[in-house]
Amino acid sequence: MVPWLVSFLLLFCAFRNICHHDSPDTPDRSVSEPLLGKKPEKSSVELGKSSFISKLTFSWINPLLCLGYSKPLVLEDIPSLVSEDGAELAYQKFAHAWEQLQKEKTPNNSCNLVLQALARVYWKETLSAGIFALFKTISVVVSPLLLYAFVKYSNHSGENWHEGVFLVGCLVLNKLVESLSQRHWFLNSRRSGMRMRSSLMVAVYQKQLKLSSLGRGRHSTGEIVNYIAIDAYRMGEFPWWFHTMWSFILQLFLSIGVLFGIVGLGALTGLVPLLICGLLNVPFAKIIQRCQFQFMMAQDQRLRSTSEILNSMKVIKLQSWEEKFKNLIESLRDIEFKWLAEAHYKKCYCTVLYWLSPSIIPSVIFLGCVVFRSAPLDASTIFTVLAALRCMSEPVRTIPEALSALIQIKVSFDRLNAFLLDDEVKSEEIRKVVVPNSHYSVIVNGCGFSWDPKSTILTLRDVNMEVKWGQKVAVCGPVGAGKSSLLYAILGEIPKVSGTVDVFGSIAYVSQTSWIQSGTIRDNILYGRPMDKTKYEKAIKACALDKDINSFDHGDLTEIGQRGLNMSGGQKQRIQLARAVYNDANIYLLDDPFSAVDAHTAAVLFNDCIMSALAQKTVILVTHQVEFLSAVDKILVMEGGQITQSGSYEELFAAGTAFEQLVNAHKNATTVMNLSNKEIQEEPHKLDQSPTKESGEGEISMKGLQGVQLTEEEEREIGDVGWKPFLDYLLVSKGSFLLFLCIITKSGFIALQAASTYWLALAIEMPKISNGMLIGVYAGLSTLSTGFIYLRSFFGARLGLKASKAFFAGFTNSIFKAPMLFFDSTPVGRILTRASSDLSVLDFDIPFSIIFVVASGLELLSIIGVTASITWPVLIVAIFAIVAVYYVQGYYLASARELIRINGTTKAPVMSYAAETSLGVVTIRAFNMVDRFFQNYLELIETDAKLFFYSNAAIEWLVLRIEILQNLTLVTAALLLVLLPKGYVAPGLVGLSLSYALALTGTQVFFSRWYCNLSNYVVSVERIKQFMHIPSEPPAIVEEKRPPTSWPSKGRIDLQYLKIKYRPNAPLVLKGITCTFKEGTRVGIVGRTGSGKTTLISALFRLVEPESGKIFIDGLDICSIGLKDLRMKLSIIPQEPTLFKGSIRTNLDPLGLYSDDEIWEALEKCQLKATISSLPNLLDSYVSDEGENWSAGQRQLFCLGRVLLKRNRILVLDEATASIDSATDAILQRIIRQEFSNCTVITVAHRVPTLIDSDMVMVLSYGKLVEYDEPSNLMETNSSFSKLVAEYWSSCWRNSSQSFNYYKQRS
Repeated sequence: MVPWLVSFLLLFCAFRNICHHDSPDTPDRSVSEPLLGKKPEKSSVELGKSSFISKLTFSWINPLLCLGYSKPLVLEDIPSLVSEDGAELAYQKFAHAWEQLQKEKTPNNSCNLVLQALARVYWKETLSAGIFALFKTISVVVSPLLLYAFVKYSNHSGENWHEGVFLVGCLVLNKLVESLSQRHWFLNSRRSGMRMRSSLMVAVYQKQLKLSSLGRGRHSTGEIVNYIAIDAYRMGEFPWWFHTMWSFILQLFLSIGVLFGIVGLGALTGLVPLLICGLLNVPFAKIIQRCQFQFMMAQDQRLRSTSEILNSMKVIKLQSWEEKFKNLIESLRDIEFKWLAEAHYKKCYCTVLYWLSPSIIPSVIFLGCVVFRSAPLDASTIFTVLAALRCMSEPVRTIPEALSALIQIKVSFDRLNAFLLDDEVKSEEIRKVVVPNSHYSVIVNGCGFSWDPKSTILTLRDVNMEVKWGQKVAVCGPVGAGKSSLLYAILGEIPKVSGTVDVFGSIAYVSQTSWIQSGTIRDNILYGRPMDKTKYEKAIKACALDKDINSFDHGDLTEIGQRGLNMSGGQKQRIQLARAVYNDANIYLLDDPFSAVDAHTAAVLFNDCIMSALAQKTVILVTHQVEFLSAVDKILVMEGGQITQSGSYEELFAAGTAFEQLVNAHKNATTVMNLSNKEIQEEPHKLDQSPTKESGEGEISMKGLQGVQLTEEEEREIGDVGWKPFLDYLLVSKGSFLLFLCIITKSGFIALQAASTYWLALAIEMPKISNGMLIGVYAGLSTLSTGFIYLRSFFGARLGLKASKAFFAGFTNSIFKAPMLFFDSTPVGRILTRASSDLSVLDFDIPFSIIFVVASGLELLSIIGVTASITWPVLIVAIFAIVAVYYVQGYYLASARELIRINGTTKAPVMSYAAETSLGVVTIRAFNMVDRFFQNYLELIETDAKLFFYSNAAIEWLVLRIEILQNLTLVTAALLLVLLPKGYVAPGLVGLSLSYALALTGTQVFFSRWYCNLSNYVVSVERIKQFMHIPSEPPAIVEEKRPPTSWPSKGRIDLQYLKIKYRPNAPLVLKGITCTFKEGTRVGIVGRTGSGKTTLISALFRLVEPESGKIFIDGLDICSIGLKDLRMKLSIIPQEPTLFKGSIRTNLDPLGLYSDDEIWEALEKCQLKATISSLPNLLDSYVSDEGENWSAGQRQLFCLGRVLLKRNRILVLDEATASIDSATDAILQRIIRQEFSNCTVITVAHRVPTLIDSDMVMVLSYGKLVEYDEPSNLMETNSSFSKLVAEYWSSCWRNSSQSFNYYKQRS
C-alpha cells in the first residue's frame, strides 16, 4: 500500500498550496509579504539546489506557481536559468563541435553538420531522456497483461482476495512508474531541446555578424529572422518528437508481442492489415513532406516581402501603393495557403488510415483465433486484445504527427545547415594592426575588388592609395563611381581579388544611409561604451546636437523609434556622427555625412567636427560638397571604379579633367544665384571665419508628455480572460457550425465504438450467438465509426483553414490601413512575430488542439459512463477526481497563462534585435562591436528560454498531479472488481470496465494537456487580434467626395492656419501656418534641421491629420477626399530613396501602368539610361533587398524616374538631390525645370543653389512660418533667408575664390 501513501501525499501537497492561498486568515501575513516581494527570493525556484523528492515530483516549481496564483506574474518574477541551461554555454559547446566537424568534413560528405554537432553535444541528455521513454513504454505495454490477469482472476471460482489486492498493488506501481517516467522524459527532452534551440539561435545570429556581402545577398533580413523565429525555434521540440517516434514504434511492436503471447498464431492475421496500413502511409508521408517544404518556402517569401514592406511603409503610403503591396502579400499567402490546405486535407486521410487499422485488426485477430483455434474467444482474450490494441492506438494516432513534425525539423535542419555553411567575411582580406603606425593609417596597394568574386568585371580596380597619420582625405566623383565601395574595401566588406590592404589603428564608420538602433539617443551615441561626461558633451556639441537634445522633453533619453523613424534625416546622420566621435577611434571613414543636413549645419559639422574634434585623427570623407575640398589635405577623384586623380586641391585643379568638371559644376550652380547686390557679395568676407553654431533647432515631432515615450511596452492581456479568445477565434472565423459538426461526428464515432465493445462484452455471454455473428457485427460497427473519424478530421481542417484565412485577412487589412504613427511607434519585430510564429500557431496548432480537446473530452465522459454503468460507486471517486482536477488545473493556469503571455512579448525583441543587426552589420563590424551585440543577444535569448523552460516544467507539475488523481478512479474500479462477490459482475463486463478504466488516466492527461495547450495557443489569437483593431487612417476613397479626374488642373495650394501635432497630448509641431503656393510656381522650403519642413510635407500627403486648419488644392479641401485620390495626384521624391527587391521595371512602375518606351525615356532623363543599357538584362536587371546593389545616388535617381513617369501637377522634392554630386544635381534641376515647367514644385533642400532659382521661398523655424517671399526680395533685406545664403557662401568662399583665381590664370 506504499504507492497509495505516495499518491495521497502528492494530492495533499497540491491541495495544501491551493488552500494556503485561498485561506483569508493566513497568519503572519506582514512577515511573509515582504519576503515574497524581495527580488533576491527569485532564486528560490532553482532546479540545481532542489532535493531528490522535489525533483521527482516537480515541487521545486511550487514557489513560482504560488506567486502566480497570488498575483499576475511579470517578467521580473521569473527566476533565471541554472548555468548549465544558459545560452552562452550551449552555443560554446555547439560551436566547438561545429568547428571539429568542419575540420573532419570530406568533399563527398553530404551529411547535415548541424544535426551531427547537436548529436555530439547532447547525446548524454538524449540518452537519459531515452531511458525514461523506455520505462514509460514498458509500463504502458504491461497494462494489458494486468488486465488479462484481472479477468482470469474474476473467472476463478475460489475466493482469493490476497491475489486480487496484489494485482491492484501491481497496477498502482505500474501506473506510478508510467507517470513519473513519462513526466521526466517530457521535461528532460524539452530541456535539452531548449539548449539546442538557444545554441542554434545564437549560432544564426553569430553567423549573420560574419556573413559576407555574397551571403547577405542570398539571405535577406526577413529570411534570417525566419531562421531564428521558425527553424531554430522548432528545435525546442526536436528531442521530444525524436523520442516519441522511436518509443511509439517500440510500443507498437511490444503490443504486437503481447498479442502473440495471448492469442498465438491468431495475431499473425492481424499483421496483414497493419502492414497494409503502414505501407499506404508512405506515399501520404511523402506528400505531406513535399507540402511542408513548399509551405515553408512560400512562408519565407511572404515574410521576406512583409519585412521589406514594413520597413518601407512610409514610401508606400506616400505613393499610395498600399493596394498593390497588400495584393502582393495576399498572393504570396495564397501560395502558402494552397500547400497548407493540401497538407491538412492529406492528414485527414492519414487519420482515417490510422483509425481504420485498430478497427479492422481486432476483427481479423478474432477471426484468426477461430480459424487457427489458437485461443478461445472468451472475455480474457477479447478484452486483452482490445487493451493491447488500445496501447497501439496512441502510437497509431501520434506517429503520423511525429513523422510530420520530424519532416518539418529535417527541412529546418537543411535550411540552417545551408545558412551556417554560407560565405563569411574573410579576416585576411585586410591586415588590421591595432597599434597605430607613426606614419601611415591606410595603405592600399594594387588592389582589385569585386562584390562577386566570380565576375570578370571588377567593382574597383587598380586601387593604390596611402593615407598618412592625421590626414584629412576627401573622396569625390559622380554617382556610381565607387566612392562608397572604396570605404567598404577598407573595411574588408568587399572580396579582394588582388593586392594588399593595411589598416593601422581602430576604425569608426558613418554609413551613407544612417543606421540607428531602437533605444535612446544616449544609447546610440555611447554605443555600449562607458559614459565619460566631458567627452560625451564634446561629441554632442561637435555634431551640433546640443540644441536638438535640449528641445526634447526627455533630453538625450528620448527614445528613437524603429530605424530612427521619429528623427529627421539630419538628426539621424548627426547621431551617427556623434557615435563615431565618441568612439575615439584612430581612423574615421565618413560616407557623405553632410547629405541630409542644411548648408550651415554642414559647415558647422565640417569645421567643428572634422577639422576640430577630429583634428588629430585620420579622416577619409566621401562627399559631394565641393566647397569643403579646399580645406582637406588630399583629394581622391573617382570615376568608373578607379581613382583617376589624387592630390591636393591646388594640384588637381591645375591638372584639370575630371576634378575640374566637378568644380565647374559647383561654380555654375553657385553663380546661378546671381548675387548682384554688393552687400551680399561682401558678406562672405565678413563671415570668412568658422561659422558660429546656431544650428540644431529642436526636433519637435513626436514629443509626448513627460514619462510617455514613443515605443511603448508591448500590450498583453492580464489575468484570466476566460473563453473570450476562443470565442473570438470562432466568431472571426465564423466556425461555430463546423465546431458543432466536429462534436457531432466525434460523438458518433465514440457511440459506435462503445456499442461495438458492449456488443462483445454481452454477446460472449450468449451461447446462441455464433463466432461469425460476433465478429461480423463488431467489424461492421467499428468500420462504420471510421467514417465519422474522417468527417471529424475534415471539419476540423476546414475550421482551421477558415480561421487562418479570416485572421490573416483581418490582420493584413488592419496593418495596411494603419496610420504612419503606428509604424513609427511599433517595432517591426512586433508585427513580424505576429505574421510569422503567431500565425503559424493558428495554421497548425489551434485546429489540431481543438480537435484533440473535443475528442479527448468526449472520450473521457464515455470512459466514466461505461465504467460507472458496471461498477456505479466508481462515479463518486470519478466526480471527486474531476472536480479536484478542475481546481488543480485552475491553480496551474493562473501562472501558465501569464508565462505564455510574457513569452509572447520576449520573443519579439529577439527577432527585432536580429533584424536590426542584419541591417547595421557593416557598422557593427567597423566599430568592432560584434562581441557587445553578441552578449546583448545572449541576454535576450536567455530571457526567452527561461519562459519556455518554466512553462514546460509547470505543465509537467500539473500532469503528474492529474495522473495521481485519475489513478484513484482506476484503482477504485479495480478494487471494487476484486472485492465484489464472485459472479456479481460478469467476466465480460469486468474486461470491458477495466479496459476502459485503464485508458482513463491517459485520456484525462491527454485532455488536460491539450486543453492547457489550447489555452496557451489562444494567446496567439489575442496577439493577432490586438493588431486587427488598430485605429485606421481615413478611407482610401470617399465615393461621394471623389475629385474630378482632371483635378488638380492648376496645382494651387492654400494653407490656412495649419496646426499639426503627432499625438493628442503632444505639443504642436506646426503652429498655425497660413500661405499660398500659386499654380505653376517653384517653392523652396528652408529651415534648420527639425524646423518642421518634413512635417509640412507629411501634412500635404496626410500622413498626419491636421489638428486644426485646412489645406486646399485647387480650392478642394484635401481632408474631405480619400487618401488614394489625394496621394495618386501628388508626386514626391522622398528624403530616403527606397527600392524594393525585384527588377528595375517593377521599381519604376510597380503598378504596371507604363510601356517600356516610356520607362526608357524616363531613365534617359534621370541620367540612368547608359548604366542600365550596359546591363545584360536591361529593365529586368536585379534589384536586391532595399536596393543595396545600387548606390544611394542611383537610388535617388530611380525615385526621380518614378515621378517623371507619373507627371502630376504637384511635385515635392524632399532632399531629393542630397546623395548626388553637384554636376548631376545641376542636370536634374534643369530636367525638373523643363519637365515640370507648368507644375507646382515644392523643394525641401539644404543646398542653397537648389533653392535660389525658386519663385518663392518659405523659411520655417520651430514650426512657425518666419518668411515667405520671392528670393530676390528676401536677399535685399536682413532676412533669415539672406543669412542662410550668406552662411552657405561663407562655407564655400575659400573654394570659390581659389577656383576663380585658377580660371583667371588658365585663361
